[in-house]
Amino acid sequence: MAQAHAPEADTYYVPHSSPWPIYGSVSLFVLMLGAASTLNNWLPAWSLVPGFVMLVLMFIFWFGTVISENEHGMYNMAVDRSFRMGMMWFIFSEVMFFAAFFGALFYARELAVPWLSGHGVKIFNNLLLWKDYGGSWPTNGPSTLGPRADGTFEVVSPIGLPAVNTAILLTSSITVTIAHHALIAGHRARLKIFLALTFLLGFTFVFLQAKEYHEAYTELGLQLGTGIYGSTFFLLTGFHGFHVTLGAIMLTVIWFRVMKGQFTPQRHFAFEAVAWYWHFVDVVWLGLFIFVYWL
Repeated sequence: MAQAHAPEADTYYVPHSSPWPIYGSVSLFVLMLGAASTLNNWLPAWSLVPGFVMLVLMFIFWFGTVISENEHGMYNMAVDRSFRMGMMWFIFSEVMFFAAFFGALFYARELAVPWLSGHGVKIFNNLLLWKDYGGSWPTNGPSTLGPRADGTFEVVSPIGLPAVNTAILLTSSITVTIAHHALIAGHRARLKIFLALTFLLGFTFVFLQAKEYHEAYTELGLQLGTGIYGSTFFLLTGFHGFHVTLGAIMLTVIWFRVMKGQFTPQRHFAFEAVAWYWHFVDVVWLGLFIFVYWL
C-alpha cells in the first residue's frame, strides 16, 4: 500500500489488489439476473434483493476506501484530474443512456405509430393487420392492452405532481449551487444548511413520484404493460427516479462528510462531482416534463 503522506507531484497513486472492480461486476450480474427473472416471471420480485444488497455494499466499501485514501493524503492533483475526467465520461455515458430512451419515444410516437395506422410507406400494415387502428398518441398499441377490460387508460396530467416535482428539482439546483459557493467562501454553516435542503428536496421528489405511480396504477389504468405509451412512460420516468434516488443518497453522504469537517475551499472534488450529477439529473427531468408529460 502507498504511504499515508502527500505524494510527490510526479507520482500517481494506484491501489494494490483492489477487490472492488470484480466485486462490482459480479454485483451487477446478479442484479441483472434478478431483473431478467422478475420481468420474465421466472422468479418473484425478491430475486432482485441479492443484487441490490451486493450493489449497496459495493458502494459503501469502495467509496469508503476512496474517502479513507483521500483523507490520508494519498491523492495529488494528477489523481484529482483523473477523477474529473472519469466523472465527465460517466455523465456523458448517462446522457447517451437517456438519449436512447428518448429516441425510442420519438421513434414510437413519430414513426412506428403513424406507420401502423396507415401513413407513409408502411401502408400495408394498416390494410392487412389492424384495419381500424387510428394511431393517435398516447396509445397502448393496435391491440387491447392494459389492466382494464377495454384496454383504456388515462395519462398523468402535467398539472399536479409532475409540476410540483419540476419546481422541487429546479429549487434543488439552486440550493446545491448556493452550498457550493458557500464551501468555496468558507461559510460552513450556510454550506450545511443548503446541502441538507438539497438532499431533502431530492427525497421529497422520489416520495411524490412514488405517489404518482400508485395513482397511475390504481386509478388511471396506466401501467408498465399498457402498450408502448406505458412502457416508455415508466422506463423514462422510472430510470430518472432511480437516478434522483442515487443522487440524493450521494448528497447525504457528502453532507455527513461536511459535518465531519472534510473538504476545503481548494480541494472538494467529491462535492463538485455530486453537484455535476445533480444538475444533469435536473436537466433530464426538464426534458421528461416537456416530451413525456406535456407533448
